[in-house]
Amino acid sequence: MACHFRRAIAGLISKAARVREEKIAPWVQVSNPKISSEGEFLLPIKPLIDNGVLPPNSAEGANTQDTIANLMNKISCQHPVVKVVTNKNGIQFTVDRALLIKSVLSKVQEDREQYGRHSDLFVERKGEKVIVEYSSPNIAKPFHAGHLRSTIIGNFIAKLHHTLGNKVVRINYLGDWGVQFGLLAVGFQLFGSEETLQRNPIQHLFEVYVKVNQAAEENEDVHRQAREVFRLLEHGDQAALSLWTRFRDLSVEEYSRIYKRLRVQFDEYSGESMYSDRSQQVISQLQEAGLLQTTKRGTGVVDLSEDNSMSLYTTVTRSDGTSLYITRDIAAAVDRYERYRFDKMYYVVDKSQEDHFCQLFKTLKKMGHTWADKCQHVKFGRVQGMKTRRGEVVLLDDILNEAQRQMLDNMQQAATTKYMDNPEEVAETVGITAVLAQDFRGKIQSNYKFDWNRALQSKGDTGVFLQYTHARLCSLEQESGMSVPDSCDPALLQERQALQLLQQIAGFDQAVHKALTELEPRHILSYTLQLSHLVAAAHRSLKVKGSPKDVAEARLLLFNSARVTLANGMALLCMTPVDRM
Repeated sequence: MACHFRRAIAGLISKAARVREEKIAPWVQVSNPKISSEGEFLLPIKPLIDNGVLPPNSAEGANTQDTIANLMNKISCQHPVVKVVTNKNGIQFTVDRALLIKSVLSKVQEDREQYGRHSDLFVERKGEKVIVEYSSPNIAKPFHAGHLRSTIIGNFIAKLHHTLGNKVVRINYLGDWGVQFGLLAVGFQLFGSEETLQRNPIQHLFEVYVKVNQAAEENEDVHRQAREVFRLLEHGDQAALSLWTRFRDLSVEEYSRIYKRLRVQFDEYSGESMYSDRSQQVISQLQEAGLLQTTKRGTGVVDLSEDNSMSLYTTVTRSDGTSLYITRDIAAAVDRYERYRFDKMYYVVDKSQEDHFCQLFKTLKKMGHTWADKCQHVKFGRVQGMKTRRGEVVLLDDILNEAQRQMLDNMQQAATTKYMDNPEEVAETVGITAVLAQDFRGKIQSNYKFDWNRALQSKGDTGVFLQYTHARLCSLEQESGMSVPDSCDPALLQERQALQLLQQIAGFDQAVHKALTELEPRHILSYTLQLSHLVAAAHRSLKVKGSPKDVAEARLLLFNSARVTLANGMALLCMTPVDRM
């Protein structure tokens, strides 16, 4: 990585601007090797002024360029910095090239799977206690495409924090309580079949749920019965609890099978049901604090407006006194803080729930819970267009099966496919990578349309291209007939393609840091894709076989370092690199 060089550059600026070195260092960037032709490092000046790191130029009419010129007059090059120039965005620094090559390659070989984790950029974020709530499907309903984004984005956030040394608790907060269960229970009495339930439980329960909702639209008595079943459930009725437990267990069993396919895991299966009793305590606390008001309809509400005008409020109880989703969310948040004393809690839920979380956090603050500021709603957009040749895909199983099937077809038709013992397993792994990469390409808050043809291409910015690059690098190492050396003579890696690839490897930690700061996987995906394109360019011109032994070993070390970095980036994106395809 580039930490040593960042600190050296920050030291020069610190002396010139009389600003502490540690405030400058995080802003020093490895230049983009595909754009920058001069200087391996860049210090953008405007962001430093905007964020108060550097004082603005006090002269009337002064601008960023004046600040740059002022700094340039005061900077004196010191090793490892050998040259300083300006551009329109800031100051570029050329460093001792031999030292950069030696430092980066030795760091990759020393850290291996840990490369990218131990950086000065992460010092302030290490050791945090982090809770990530994600996936959270409703029991007795199939795991459909709508749950995919919460599952994979939440898994990414959890993996990122865990990899960087934070203590992470992964929670799957199931929708396993509420009047909808009452509807399902009534529906099973009307339309259920024990035989069908044994054969295909989740699909049958879903069909029952659809039928009972249709019946409820035509007959208000069905709604009344559902509310009564839920009331009995909240009061501990054994028959209602027994049926609820059965439906919940069947659901968790099915979800666990799909999570295994996605390589997603949780530390805790929680759910609204756990907070039925505690939600009543929340209501009592709101009453005691004078925050609970009763409307003419008998519902319980909390005024969230700044001027006590009820212009903004949240409903926390029904007219019959039973709890609502937000009441149980309040109880869950309080319980989690009491148990974990978290530094950050992320709720990974689609952006349509923005108002709900705004009300949740405001209610927690009204109750005196100052830690509510540590809670964050990670909003994401919707995905459209996941279709198979048979039409619309609804179930996540269909998506994963389609990804595997199409990838297997592509592999069988490709002339470059290697022989492998487990083609179906490889096809599933690569197919899931393709789905992840297409999802992570843009901002997570944006809606996007899924395109199978684009996702499964082996060229271009796709997950398949990442896997192809990793497999190609594995093949290069195996076919070289040599062991990867620990070091090399930097003079043997002076070609433009070699230097660009090495510079990209050096900047891995800043891509990870940006993803952590913004909770956006696209930054790591973009980095790994550019790394793969640079590998392809280097592979065409920097031959290992047929080159003199010292040159071949130096290039092999460079390609191995690229492979390690690519694998680490893919792992952060929850992708499993394959060795052959």
